[in-house]
Amino acid sequence: MKLKIAIPSKGRISNPSIDILEKAGLGLKDNNNRQLISKTHNKNIDIMFARASDIPEFVSDGIVDMGISGIDLIKESESDVVELIDLNFGQTKLVLASPEDSEIDSVEDLTSDMTVATEFPTLTKKYLQNHNLNSKIVKLSGSTEIAPFIGVADLITDLTSTGTTLKMNHLKIVDTILESTIVLITNDEALENKKHLVEAVSRSIKGVIDAFGKKLIMMNVKIKDLEEVRKLMPSMEGPTVSEVLSTEKTVAIQAVIDEDQVFELVNDLRNAGAKDILVVPIERII
Repeated sequence: MKLKIAIPSKGRISNPSIDILEKAGLGLKDNNNRQLISKTHNKNIDIMFARASDIPEFVSDGIVDMGISGIDLIKESESDVVELIDLNFGQTKLVLASPEDSEIDSVEDLTSDMTVATEFPTLTKKYLQNHNLNSKIVKLSGSTEIAPFIGVADLITDLTSTGTTLKMNHLKIVDTILESTIVLITNDEALENKKHLVEAVSRSIKGVIDAFGKKLIMMNVKIKDLEEVRKLMPSMEGPTVSEVLSTEKTVAIQAVIDEDQVFELVNDLRNAGAKDILVVPIERII
């Protein structure tokens, strides 16, 4: 029984999606010659490339079993999917923005006779309705930022990560409608009929996520220095200690640490008596 996973064929989340699948052991067999459907190194799992905006509906309709998509696209399409894991990349916000020189500074300044341009009409409509507004919505497929300056709309809703693009186009953020990130999704049918494969994929990808920003540190320590070294070691469940065959009683220690601890910790460990220190990348933590 095959499992099919949909990922974006292009755009800002396509390459990170491929990268996380590869680290999870599901690398594409022919990534250089990308086709609609690609086999992976697991004979039971295939990857389908699709438009990012289509993936939530493909998963919801059972065309594919799993997918990688943004929460913004899931909510916009109102797709019935199960969110499994936050993939910890692609963070963005859907915001309401107005021209810098306008008097629209908050949602209280909006009126129903204003027009809003957007690529996200469903989310925009819900937002306006929640504020008792019936403003006209103009759906655009791109270049939303220019709408207020060519007379198409008074405001826009658009995705932003840092707000830089909005500032460059002389727009200011009025309100945040939705905070979005990239998630792994599936559907109820796949959870029931292909549970083993769905869980295997989820577990492997979660292992990759948990390994982000982590390093494995290994070293040799003489028994007389062990207690001082142990005090320095931050670890998930305490360091692993094993005996080393040596003329002087020595143990090998290994532990998982945060990447930003490496610089200071290595120097502290060296001063405490640790030798032969190795710092190794981690692909997955299961």
